[in-house]
Amino acid sequence: MSEIIKFYSRKDIQIEILRLCSNKEIAVKFGDKGFGKRPDILQFESDVKELAKQGATSFHCSEELWKDPLQLKPGMTRGQMDTLRTGFDLILDVDCKFIDYSKIAANIIIEALKFNGIRNISCKFSGGSGVHIAIPFESFPQIVNNIDTRLQFPEIPKAVANYIKSLIKPHLTKEILNLSSLDEIASSLNKQKKDLLENKELNPFKIVDIDPQLISSRHLFRCAYSLNEKTNLVSVPISTEKVKNFKISQAKISNIDKITQFIKREDSQPEEAKQLFIQALDFELRTQPKVEIKKRNYEIPKIAIQEKFFPQCINSLLKGVKDDGRKRTVFILTNFLQHMGWSYEDIQKALLEWNKKNYAPLKDGYIISQIQWAKRQQKKILPPNCDHEAYYKTLGVHCLNCKAKNPVNYVKIRLENEGKKNRG
Repeated sequence: MSEIIKFYSRKDIQIEILRLCSNKEIAVKFGDKGFGKRPDILQFESDVKELAKQGATSFHCSEELWKDPLQLKPGMTRGQMDTLRTGFDLILDVDCKFIDYSKIAANIIIEALKFNGIRNISCKFSGGSGVHIAIPFESFPQIVNNIDTRLQFPEIPKAVANYIKSLIKPHLTKEILNLSSLDEIASSLNKQKKDLLENKELNPFKIVDIDPQLISSRHLFRCAYSLNEKTNLVSVPISTEKVKNFKISQAKISNIDKITQFIKREDSQPEEAKQLFIQALDFELRTQPKVEIKKRNYEIPKIAIQEKFFPQCINSLLKGVKDDGRKRTVFILTNFLQHMGWSYEDIQKALLEWNKKNYAPLKDGYIISQIQWAKRQQKKILPPNCDHEAYYKTLGVHCLNCKAKNPVNYVKIRLENEGKKNRG
């Protein structure tokens, strides 16, 4: 019996792989012959051993949880997959050629997640030179921005990945440079130093990154206690407290003793990821590409436009936010009111008054700082377009029979029509 078959014949290994693959699509790799059929599932513990006897070398499973993975097929629409999807785990794939940098990044990411209220965090060695960090679906709120969370894949994981990257960037830069000089890093990666810089400073994500390829529908990751064909090492779970001290030797087949679970669903606290998701989605909205309004299409009025000319969505938001989305609403209203010719003093006064109507008022300082930030910008940007999924609809507001693409365009059209009536 080969070492691989012997390893996958262990009952404790079979139990853990089957547990992790429950309600997930799997794919089995048969060495250099490639992957077997997709979609596939594991039904019994003995399947692991039997597949190993047939030449299976590793087992891979989906981030997404499905009603029946076997109903999946190529070319399915987003709606068809949404119907089958019951949830998803958040998996962050820390990708780097060197495990030392991956460990540094993983440790900082774990601290950032804890800072955002996450306690049920799992971590494992990829089997190569990376690290996988996971948060189970059971830790998620059922609804985010008035939309069923299970339907927001891959949008939520991508937003979280980008938000976490923004949080850890300065810390990761410092830790990497504490470990190696820029010359040493460039030499090890066979790159020019200039290729690692951004605005004359080290961009740590040129060295170690959160792999965006994993955050896509039906993308698979290596199961815990599955082998890596290139290294013959096991994708072994790591205690979140011991990531920096992890040694490659711990992943040798001969050193796999006690089994540790990766993704512990029963340890989740409902909605513990709520604050993380809100912060991540707010960050995404604040960093979206800015769209300049062309003066030939619309000029900022010299006299402030009255609220009676505003679209229904804006007037609804001005009545206060009854659930998540206060910061997004500040972003919408600030940009909209600028284009209505309102002074920054009037915008601040209006938003401070609006804030009192919210289910839980923001700190006045937050609103004031956002208005000051807008005031410093050289170019005014439009509020989000009406069809942007993360805004008006998810905030529970919409306009009836409105054909405008943007709230500002609505006002422009209405004023033009009012002018024609007056002239006629």
